[in-house]
Amino acid sequence: MVNNLEKFLVVGAGPCGLGVAKAFKDAGIPYDQFEADDEVGGNWYHGVYESVHIISSRNTTEYADFPMPKTYPDFPSRQQMCDYYKDYADTFGLRASIEFKTKVVMCRPLEDGSWEVEFSKIASLDKRTYKGVVVCNGHHWDKRFPEFIGKFEGEIIHSKDYKSPDQLKGKRVLVMGGGNSACDVVSEAARVASEAHLSLRRGYWFLPKTLFGKPSAESPALYFPVFLQRMILRLMLKIVVGNYETYGLPKPDHKLFDHHPTVSSELLHYLKHGRIAPHKDVARLEGKRVYFVDGTSVDVDLIVCATGYYVSFPFLPENLVRVKHGNLAMLYAGCALPDYKNVYIFGTQQVRYGVGPLITPAAKMLAKLIKLQDKMELPIGLVLKESGAELPTSHLIDPIASLRSMRIADFTLPLLLRRERKLRAKFENFKIANSPNHLQTDPSLRVF
Repeated sequence: MVNNLEKFLVVGAGPCGLGVAKAFKDAGIPYDQFEADDEVGGNWYHGVYESVHIISSRNTTEYADFPMPKTYPDFPSRQQMCDYYKDYADTFGLRASIEFKTKVVMCRPLEDGSWEVEFSKIASLDKRTYKGVVVCNGHHWDKRFPEFIGKFEGEIIHSKDYKSPDQLKGKRVLVMGGGNSACDVVSEAARVASEAHLSLRRGYWFLPKTLFGKPSAESPALYFPVFLQRMILRLMLKIVVGNYETYGLPKPDHKLFDHHPTVSSELLHYLKHGRIAPHKDVARLEGKRVYFVDGTSVDVDLIVCATGYYVSFPFLPENLVRVKHGNLAMLYAGCALPDYKNVYIFGTQQVRYGVGPLITPAAKMLAKLIKLQDKMELPIGLVLKESGAELPTSHLIDPIASLRSMRIADFTLPLLLRRERKLRAKFENFKIANSPNHLQTDPSLRVF
């Protein structure tokens, strides 16, 4: 087994993994990087359909330290995004540290604080020991399917498995879900399928890709407090879109931004042209007939479940990272655990619009946390927890608010060292006054 106790391992070379790699290189943190694919780009390289374009915008998706080419449109294509991430890796010399076609199978914490990593490369299985691990495995791969009542005699796929309009051509297609993928697939079906149907479990907020000629993600309103954002955007939607009920869509059952808003201009267009038929939630399946909760039914050949993904880490010990509701990882500062040193989970939350500007400063912040951890005996996640840091309550984050928080953290991070010294003193006093059995019952004072 090879020991790399001076290095971190970065798992994944998608947008987040590349951002972390560059931050580590700039900060002088030695690392290796494993990527299961044969190229960089993550989900943009292997996981999206051929015709997809981004839903945010070029300016809100590009890295803060690497602008996209000005020749790119406001909404770049899949191929342009892949080219962009390849260019990022090449420009900053990141490929030299990436081992492609290498899948991480297991990461285990060892008693000395290091991490044993088991991985497969082509047909072989190997192990290495690293100082620590940074997990950047993305959150658009572990498919979430609905539970159906009855048996369907047609084909059922997840939107992750949709790659080309050829899969829809000439078929009666039902798309389940109201997110961005659902809108893209059902709009594609409206063009090439014999019938296009959309099943919605609840009401969603549908935003057009542009407002007054500018990408919605670049609206100045998004720099205001959330309550003002809601007021302004609802007024704009009233003017530009009108009531969703006039399109046959249910009224949203939540406040704007309580859940991820759906960005699509095509859905409303095809609804008004009668090319998409909206329906309630699916009640049961029988043969090729789909029955909805309102008693209506329709015959279809293909069901596309655009029903989202689980956030999961199959190569980490079970329950090492607690995940609520299937998509909300319980992490301090968005990346740290209170129970273990030198393991960080990066990029699990979804940005309301445009992740690019957040990746670079967040990766730089991670590098600072790692250097600060080197000066501590206790896990920095525990120090954050005992310093009042809160666990997330939603998987959706406001990028403007997050950037503001990171700027503040730049000044407050050094204070964590003093807090850690006080915690260690508290720990020592507790250890003297209590037996080992009692020590193990206090989760804030565990031995790591």
